[in-house]
Amino acid sequence: MIQEDHEGSQDGGVHSSPVSSPSVSGPRRLVSCLSSQSSALSQSGGGSTSAAGIEARSRALRRRWCPAGIMLLALVCLLSCLLPSSEAKLYGRCELARVLHDFGLDGYRGYSLADWVCLAYFTSGFNAAALDYEADGSTNNGIFQINSRRWCSNLTPNVPNVCRMYCSDLLNPNLKDTVICAMKITQEPQGLGYWEAWRHHCQGKDLTEWVDGCDF
Repeated sequence: MIQEDHEGSQDGGVHSSPVSSPSVSGPRRLVSCLSSQSSALSQSGGGSTSAAGIEARSRALRRRWCPAGIMLLALVCLLSCLLPSSEAKLYGRCELARVLHDFGLDGYRGYSLADWVCLAYFTSGFNAAALDYEADGSTNNGIFQINSRRWCSNLTPNVPNVCRMYCSDLLNPNLKDTVICAMKITQEPQGLGYWEAWRHHCQGKDLTEWVDGCDF
């Protein structure tokens, strides 16, 4: 059963959970809130170790304690600064077919557009940011799962970099570097046979359904 084409934020679009930016007043209120807690401690006998002193401090803190929402707001603000700006891209079937067609892959080295779409599905599930680690420490990168042992660089010394690019470039959702590297791989004697997934799932099969109904 071929994966249906899907567009939009949930089906074939950008899959991410963008964090809305909190207002700048959140952190300021948090600082003010923490200062008020400190004042509450000092005013309620912070040096006392008696049960009465502890109870007084507890009552003061309950009166002056910040709402949980403000604390959460400050945490969201911090996380929004730390999260990477890049977003994973999960392509739809026809969406990917159009992109690969525009890059000139239809008929390249004798392979149809359907061959490329089929390959992308069985290597990454149309996920442009797919990243897989092999037992030897190498990585398979991007929508075609191109391996770092030969084709791209993970900053490992003395390793070939035939495509002359970083492996992280192959995770870009615009697919330009991925297509350039895939073309170089296909120029090898094995062609698309370099990919085991293509040999097992696509080679010699009727692949018309992979581009059926797609407009170019």
